[in-house]
Amino acid sequence: MKSAHILLVEDNEGDILLTTEALEERKLVNKVSVVRNGKEALDFVFKRNKYEYQESPDLILLDVNLPFKNGHEVLQELKNSIATKKIPVIMLTTSSSERDINLSYEHHANCFITKPVEIDSFMEAICSIEDFWIQLVKLPG
Repeated sequence: MKSAHILLVEDNEGDILLTTEALEERKLVNKVSVVRNGKEALDFVFKRNKYEYQESPDLILLDVNLPFKNGHEVLQELKNSIATKKIPVIMLTTSSSERDINLSYEHHANCFITKPVEIDSFMEAICSIEDFWIQLVKLPG
């Protein structure tokens, strides 16, 4: 069974709880790290400040609407850096606006998922992400 380090970038405590529960429920051996704003996300991935010794994530689940730096700004910085551009980034957000979808793909998001409102559907979406991105896809090393 494959394992991966997933970085969840989310400021909504309810969504953090649901996402981490869905990932833990599957009993797959994944490490999940959580940061709550765009600045922390960049510090984590680029190993700055208090994140200097953190393990690099294999996959990033990134919300669009974040404090300090929004998800589009974070995505753009990640995909413009040689050191981080290969890390798959999934935009996982409540937004379904064409602007957010188009901007995400323009900045090279690997996919865009609008969070389902219903809890069971949300849990299924997280499990599907894990099945595809962790179990099926070969991630860069």
